[in-house]
Amino acid sequence: MRNQKTYEMVLTALFAAIIVIMAFTPFGYIPLGVINATIIHIPVILGALFLGPKIGASLGFIFGLTSMLKATFIGGTVSSFVFSPVLAAGIEGGAGAVKSVLICFVPRILVGVVPYYVFRLIRKCIKKGSRSIGFAVAGVSGALTNTILVMGGIYLLFKDSYAEAIGISAKAVLGIVMGIVGTNGIPEALVAGVITVAIGEVLYKIRPIPMTEKAGANN
Repeated sequence: MRNQKTYEMVLTALFAAIIVIMAFTPFGYIPLGVINATIIHIPVILGALFLGPKIGASLGFIFGLTSMLKATFIGGTVSSFVFSPVLAAGIEGGAGAVKSVLICFVPRILVGVVPYYVFRLIRKCIKKGSRSIGFAVAGVSGALTNTILVMGGIYLLFKDSYAEAIGISAKAVLGIVMGIVGTNGIPEALVAGVITVAIGEVLYKIRPIPMTEKAGANN
């Protein structure tokens, strides 16, 4: 039990450190002009798979917090206000701040939850070779959770302000959002799937993922 707790603490600290480092270096975000592509969801996904949805959600919270701090104090894109309550409040008042917090945290927290259950479902439904398939699908699902919920949140909550920020009509926002999901979100998801398999298989040899409900609930 002590070894398991130590393992969980070390791995949690490692994933958290990776998230923070990636958030504030060029390795974590890829600027695309109107928004940043990110691979920071990958340690969140791995954390969910190997440490359970509670710790995965906590890592997702750290991911969201770093994006908020980066958008507020560093900026970098015309849509940085979407991830900064301070900047959003300057544009839309208190409601904008609340909407920004939702976009920052809800998708990222769910990135630390959805892959865990996707992986377990794959393992239960597919027996032969299901681990690698589970890792791949979990990685893809985590990345798509982030992309779809963030971009969907922008459309639902900040459509007019977002349109004004990037210089288009509000009617064109849906097309931009769908374009980013297709050209940015899908490659992100594929990369996440490949990396999750590669790192997941290595970590699995060190500490297999418990598949019982009781074990999963303790993680």
